[in-house]
Amino acid sequence: MTLVAAREHPKTRSPTPVELLLAALVLAIALASLMIGASGLTLTRLWQGLTGGDEVAAIVLHEIRLPRMLLSLGVGAALGLSGAAIQALTRNPLAEPAVLGTPQAAALGAVAVLYTGVAAANSVLLAIAAIAAAGLAMGLMVFLIRSRQNILTLLLAGIGIGSLAGAAMSFIISVSPNPYAVMEIVFWLMGSFEDRSMIHVAIALPFLLLSGVMIFACRRAYTAMALGDDVARSLGIDVSRITLLTAAGIAVGVGSSVAVSGAIGFVGLIAPHLVRPWCAGDPGRTLVPSALCGAALTGLADILVRLIPSTGEIRVGVITAIIGAPMFIWLIVTRRGLFGATA
Repeated sequence: MTLVAAREHPKTRSPTPVELLLAALVLAIALASLMIGASGLTLTRLWQGLTGGDEVAAIVLHEIRLPRMLLSLGVGAALGLSGAAIQALTRNPLAEPAVLGTPQAAALGAVAVLYTGVAAANSVLLAIAAIAAAGLAMGLMVFLIRSRQNILTLLLAGIGIGSLAGAAMSFIISVSPNPYAVMEIVFWLMGSFEDRSMIHVAIALPFLLLSGVMIFACRRAYTAMALGDDVARSLGIDVSRITLLTAAGIAVGVGSSVAVSGAIGFVGLIAPHLVRPWCAGDPGRTLVPSALCGAALTGLADILVRLIPSTGEIRVGVITAIIGAPMFIWLIVTRRGLFGATA
């Protein structure tokens, strides 16, 4: 990547082959998500349900499958996009919202609202509380990033934030007088798209779109910032503004995702790493593929939990953690100079 390339990064461009391939994969997963479940639907019944020709299929689709599919893809896209953004901002391939404690903080905000019962009166407050808590966590991370702390400090700070949020959630669960509320909170924290409705879609969609707009507005800046902050400033990039806008976009995306699906980790770590080899080392170009890859990962995970034989449905967050945690460990072990490198 050269200075000229960074300066002349086009505002608009045609989709790359990998983006088209990922988009086709997401569409296929969306179709499969509508068809697969306890009551399987053929393509014929799927079409009849969408057009109103089959009343039973229409109920299954509109009340169960469609909201679940939309949320799984939307949340996955937001998490993948957030992971690519924080990695571009920190120039650190180990950075990820879950690793930095953002989802745990968002979950704490949501659990606090659930515990007080405020969410029953206004569901939007659940999303607002999760976004606010995620914003506080990202604010601390931004402070550390701009203070030029090393990678180890960032990881330890993320672990500390996540541990503190987890301890606070454990305390709330321990003092909760309602055992049914405790059970709901515990299962919700594992991450799932089960029993979601179009109300949840309506709550999350505006925030997810806002998050995407905020992060994509920084796309050209990420390309310049990959060359260093001083070079980016020489190209007319307001580094402080980009940092704050990125942090706000991640907080909105992760917070709204946690509010409707619970904590789903490691998607923001896996997706950028899977697509980076096809993005020519340009952080700006990883955004769209990472969002599509994140949507594909959570969509596939949501389909997988329906197919695994069990007495109860396995949570999506469990599947993503099983895949993501070993990958994170592998990245730590193989990253050269991790404990001496700067973020």
